[in-house]
Amino acid sequence: MLIFAPNLIIKVMGLDIKRVIKQYGLEAKDVASRMGITPVGLSQHMNGNPSVAVLQRIADAIGCDIGEFFVIEKEQNAITCPKCGTKFKMEEND
Repeated sequence: MLIFAPNLIIKVMGLDIKRVIKQYGLEAKDVASRMGITPVGLSQHMNGNPSVAVLQRIADAIGCDIGEFFVIEKEQNAITCPKCGTKFKMEEND
């Protein structure tokens, strides 16, 4: 059963490693080199579901705290599928 609630606000947490890399004035190839992996390997980690250990290795290579990767967004009238990340807009039926 799907329940529609007006003014529904959901907090969504996601990873934004690319943003942190840019904030530190680096490029993905720099971070990959520091980690001893290829840029393709880093991209696979960033676009996949990296473990905490991998996130820590990336953070160490950047020189940041692992918590900087996480972004919390507020979404109004939307839900996000926890499996695929697809966003669904919630609308009231008349």
